[in-house]
Amino acid sequence: MDAERRDTQRAAGRRKGPWSQAELEKLRRKYGKVPDGVLARELNRSVESVRRIAKKVFKGDPRTGPWAPSEIQGLKEYWGAADLAVIELVLRRDAKDILRKVDELRGSLASGEWTAEDIQALKRHYGTRTDEDLVVILGRPIREIDAKAAEYCLAKDKSFQRRKGNGERVRMPRWRPEDVEQLRAMYPDTPNLDIAKALDRTLKSVVSKAHDLGLKKSPDRLRDMGRENVALRYRRDGELEGHDPQDSSAGEAEA
Repeated sequence: MDAERRDTQRAAGRRKGPWSQAELEKLRRKYGKVPDGVLARELNRSVESVRRIAKKVFKGDPRTGPWAPSEIQGLKEYWGAADLAVIELVLRRDAKDILRKVDELRGSLASGEWTAEDIQALKRHYGTRTDEDLVVILGRPIREIDAKAAEYCLAKDKSFQRRKGNGERVRMPRWRPEDVEQLRAMYPDTPNLDIAKALDRTLKSVVSKAHDLGLKKSPDRLRDMGRENVALRYRRDGELEGHDPQDSSAGEAEA
């Protein structure tokens, strides 16, 4: 009864009526990359409303023929996160065309130096994608992906592992008082990756603990991070000129 009452209260408080431009932009940016229920809660809309508007927002003439770089980038952002039907809707390509392109990407892997954009893609996707999906997204053999992930102290998200049922839950060791003190001392001015290596922890563990402790980056470090992210976006935008807004990924991980 209590659960039913809560559901009724939530439904009564949902936003109705025309969608604002900000809501539509958020839908374009996140639809398919997070579960529909999560996006609906963020927008304070019903799941049915989110799906209905998504069909209107992404409606357009079907695409055929060669894939543009922005389409391939969009496919990589959605692959492993969204259902095939959602990818069809967003990219306006049919399922056979999409699966053909995925097979092509899987069969054309490369090795060599990792660019800054490659590293950011690894950070965005490693925790929430299967190994098979990462091969498609990053275009590299899984052994190279895992080695680079270890170098950057990355790990699979616990919630992702539980959803996929991949073995036993991996627990990080408890934070010792001396580790917490070192985190407090290093966090304001030190890149999170350096902290993770110093404490032998994952990047996500460091960020999560810092959040729990209410730690903040210093103004100097925030300025450095801003410059790094602007430079990264500038390079990426230069490579993907003409790239649709719906294909971009906002927010870079601090490292």
